[in-house]
This record gives sequence, C-alpha cells and structure tokens, in this order.
Amino acid sequence: MRRFQVLWWVWPIVTLGLLGYGLHVALTVPPDADQGNIGRILYYHVPTWITMSVCFLANLLGSIVYLATRKRSPQLSLKADALAVSSAEMGVVFCFLGMATGSLWGRVAWGIWWTWDARLTATLVLWLIYLAYLVLRNVVGDGDRMRTLAAVIAIFAYCDVPLVYMTTRWWRTQHPAPVFFGGPGAGVAPNLLPALQWNIFAWLAWGVLVVGIRYTAERRKQGAEQVAAAQAIEVGALEAQ
Repeated sequence: MRRFQVLWWVWPIVTLGLLGYGLHVALTVPPDADQGNIGRILYYHVPTWITMSVCFLANLLGSIVYLATRKRSPQLSLKADALAVSSAEMGVVFCFLGMATGSLWGRVAWGIWWTWDARLTATLVLWLIYLAYLVLRNVVGDGDRMRTLAAVIAIFAYCDVPLVYMTTRWWRTQHPAPVFFGGPGAGVAPNLLPALQWNIFAWLAWGVLVVGIRYTAERRKQGAEQVAAAQAIEVGALEAQ
C-alpha cells in the first residue's frame, strides 16, 4: 500500500518530465525534409493513436474479465468494470485528439480539413461507437444489467481498432502508411526518431495517469453505491419488522 502511495505521487512528476522533454526534443530536431515544420505534428499525432489503442485494449480486457467473473467474484468484476469505463473514456479523448491533429496536418498537406477515405471514416466510426458505449452506460443506469450490456458492446467495438490500422493496407487511401510496421517506405528518419519515441513514452505515461485517476474515482463511486444499497436493504428489513 505504501509503495502504491509513493507511486501515486511520483508518477505525475515523471509524466510531466516526459511531456516537457518530449516537447523540447520535438521542437529542436531538424524539420522533416519533405514536410518542413508541419511534420512536427507527427510527434503528437502518432502518440495519441498509440495511447488510444492501449486504452481501448484495456477496455476490452476489463470487459472480458467482468463477464468472466461477475458471478463468482463480484469485487474483481467491479474492478474490471471500473478499468473498462475509465479506459474507454480516455480512449475517446485520445481518439478525438488524434483526429484533430490529423485534421490540422491534412489542412496543410492536402489542402482540406477532412476527406471520407477508408482510414478517416473507419476512425470516425470507431470514435462514435465508443462514444455510444459511454452514453449507454449513463442511459441504462447502474447495475449488473448495464455493466453486462456495456461489456458485450465493448468487445464488438474493439473489432474496429485493427480495422482502422489495416485500412491503408486493404484500400487505397490518402492517409500515409502506418509509421510502425507499415511496409516499404514507412517509418521515420533516424535523426527524427527520438522526438517520436520520447513523446510516445510521454503520452503513454499521461494516459496511465489519467486512467488511474478516473479508475480511482469510479471505484469510490462503486463503493458509495454498495454502501447505499446495503443501507436501503437494512432500512427495508427494519420497516418489514
């Protein structure tokens, strides 16, 4: 417990340090040979997508664990559900940031803010699916029914994540090939790679931090709901007597 408390204070400092150093490296590396200074947006565009992918993967794993343990281990299932909702919320935020930075880059590179090619359309659908997932959790209400339905939707929603990645391989799109594992011609010049790598570390650390904060808040909410439910049962038993 003590180690967790120390980490709780150290992690934000490490995150801020990584974000600051990542910004420094992103601004001091030479401009991209083809795109010039607008290419620096890559150092934030790619990390947002990677962090989004990690968040949605955590949502998938949390949803699977919830469905697998909701009968035999209620406490573990609640922890898994808290991880699922907190990571989905941050995944939606990072997905929006990815689309926003991509739109800014596209305005300079393509002369347009948006185009309905396969990559961008699949990404927008992904964002809308997870947004609907979050809306559902608030509309249906609390309880096992809501959590079960949300977990099932989350599993199907994740199917769009690999689809988004593969769109540039399966269809002709304006969007460039992925930076990592994108095939011939993909990648970053060696002298520009440190700026990308440091910002990937920074944004992953930032993602872990905000998901951790949201997870803690969700667990407190679950605890309050359990206390309220227990008190309601106790009051009902007293009234029945």
